[in-house]
Amino acid sequence: MALRLRVDPIACDGYGHCAEIAGELVTLDEWGYPIISDEVPRRLVEIAELAVRQCPRKALFLEKFEPRR
Repeated sequence: MALRLRVDPIACDGYGHCAEIAGELVTLDEWGYPIISDEVPRRLVEIAELAVRQCPRKALFLEKFEPRR
């Protein structure tokens, strides 16, 4: 099992905190909304968890998934 970041586009207000915290995993579009990479590398899981906790709208979450190989 692997982890990936997901965003609830309805809850997100585009504050950009996730990109500040987890810049290797999240970039922002021209309006400040997150564009998220697919799989979270094991070395960045703690940073991803911090970004989830710090999201002011609780729009970011981690989910487990089965990667295609």
